[in-house]
Amino acid sequence: MRRKAFSTCSAVLVACSTPWLISGGAFAQSGADFFAGKTINYIVATAPGGGYDTYGRLVSEYMQKYLPGSTIIIRNMPGAGHLVGANAVYAARNDGLTIGTFNTGLIYNQLMNYSAAKFDLTKMSWIGKAASDPRVFLVTPQSKIRDWYDLVNSPEPVNFATAGVGAAAYVETIMLARALKLPIRVQTGYNGTEDMQAMRRGEIFGALASRSSYENFVANGYGKFIAQIGGKDTDLPQVMDLVSDPASRRLLALVQSQGNISRLTAGPPNIPADRLAALRSAFKHSMEDKEAQQKAEKLGRPLEPTYGDEVLAQIKEALAQSPETITLLKDTLSSEK
Repeated sequence: MRRKAFSTCSAVLVACSTPWLISGGAFAQSGADFFAGKTINYIVATAPGGGYDTYGRLVSEYMQKYLPGSTIIIRNMPGAGHLVGANAVYAARNDGLTIGTFNTGLIYNQLMNYSAAKFDLTKMSWIGKAASDPRVFLVTPQSKIRDWYDLVNSPEPVNFATAGVGAAAYVETIMLARALKLPIRVQTGYNGTEDMQAMRRGEIFGALASRSSYENFVANGYGKFIAQIGGKDTDLPQVMDLVSDPASRRLLALVQSQGNISRLTAGPPNIPADRLAALRSAFKHSMEDKEAQQKAEKLGRPLEPTYGDEVLAQIKEALAQSPETITLLKDTLSSEK
């Protein structure tokens, strides 16, 4: 009787000190352990191909490596200039099993309180940023434009490609074309690498885009960079140096800030702290992985990572625009919106 009572008591004490025995392991699944045996959906807010898809696949491949036992699946979700994908990330369950990437043009949409933007970027669970990626003005050989001044003085409008209304390229192209009085005709709906294909077909003659997306395109002779906004490169004139109007320079500074926050990875608000820490750790290890760095270099994709709350701070800084700049932004885009 005494031996039986002692055994029962011991079992209770063990169960109390190790609650996972009662809950089937639920309490043991914290942080990285939670992701073992789980599938993480990584939403890319564009069609396959192009810079965001390339970075998304690189990040997800190596994050999976540093979340042992997990499986990360890419889900391309294009539409409305990244709004569809970003809205899906924001509305997902906050269990840490849905994360994704989208472009920084959504900062403009939040600044303007665009109704289709169903998110607050300051509330998202920020995991990291893979790169800084300055904007460039690009033209094709068929355009017969050789430099910035040829574009400014073109007697005919030049067809520039962008994705949908929410995309950074769309907002920035419209905004700068109007502010700088550039003879640009915006053609929308070019997702992934469709803009490059259209340039080779001769239906599109230029673009304002992330530099890394077009490095190989230009290297192969299909296009030429004529000016840059931000970045450390010295092979191109900086548009900021070519413009003197204070209002235009404020808009250029805003565009430049977007290039500094590029190739993001984020999740919905309120991911549990231990799981978010595990995701951030996996992202950081991914960016510091020698094999990942070599693969990025081979793909022509720079890695200049920033992590966690540092990215959030950059997002908040980009959203902290003066009323004058926001008004200027709205006025510049009013007819388009």
